[in-house]
Amino acid sequence: MIHSLILGAVQGLCEFLPVSSSGHLAIMQIFMGFGENLVAFDILLHFATLLAVVIFFWRDILQILIEWFGGWFTRKKYSGWSYGWAIIIASFITAIIGLSLKSTVDKVSESLLLVGIGEIFTALVLLLVPVLSRTRGNSSLLKIAVCVGIAQGIAVLPGVSRSGMSIAMGLFMGLGISEAFRFSFLISIPAILGATLLEALKFMKGGEAVFLPEGWLWAALVAFVLGLSSLKFMRGLVDAGKWAYFGVYCLIVGTVAVLLSLGVI
Repeated sequence: MIHSLILGAVQGLCEFLPVSSSGHLAIMQIFMGFGENLVAFDILLHFATLLAVVIFFWRDILQILIEWFGGWFTRKKYSGWSYGWAIIIASFITAIIGLSLKSTVDKVSESLLLVGIGEIFTALVLLLVPVLSRTRGNSSLLKIAVCVGIAQGIAVLPGVSRSGMSIAMGLFMGLGISEAFRFSFLISIPAILGATLLEALKFMKGGEAVFLPEGWLWAALVAFVLGLSSLKFMRGLVDAGKWAYFGVYCLIVGTVAVLLSLGVI
């Protein structure tokens, strides 16, 4: 049960913080030797954190859906119309990149060296965020959607933070800090949902027996609660501009991982 709770806590804490949940889970699996078939459990944990982000942004989601669907039946286009298309475009680009990197992701997740390099890359991006926020461009929403979608697609690589990459790219392309946070997590919904559904379909087609470890329900609850808490914490962090803490953290984690993989420590 303790293993289940650990995985649930890592998923909940790291899914939305700019530290790469996939990188942390890969490092844990390498060191702690989780040998069970945890595909169904992994899908469950991702669904729990997906539910957290939907609840956190339910007002934004409802407004965008109403205005986007309403845009098909009226000439007057509200902000949700263009925002909805931006989310669709960014998600489509992310899906293309994510699917093309699928085999690479599987290989990287098994390499402590490559995951460490990904964490170091994330650290550099986070440490550059204050610079990016001061030198914002003034791009159209379409260009922002394309570039943030590319950034989110690259972040499927373990060790590369999805939230860190997408928020940093949003700032660079001209979004304000709060809006970059909002857009980053709204486009995470179709990304997480799509990836979860693909894994679920793959799992069902494989005909494997469903394995849920002891304490799976508590682990899912932990992932949900900590995911919701980390979103609130992340919003405060973004508004305060305190990115350096996570940049330093990722740099330490990445450096230790690389040194361990090379046998230096």
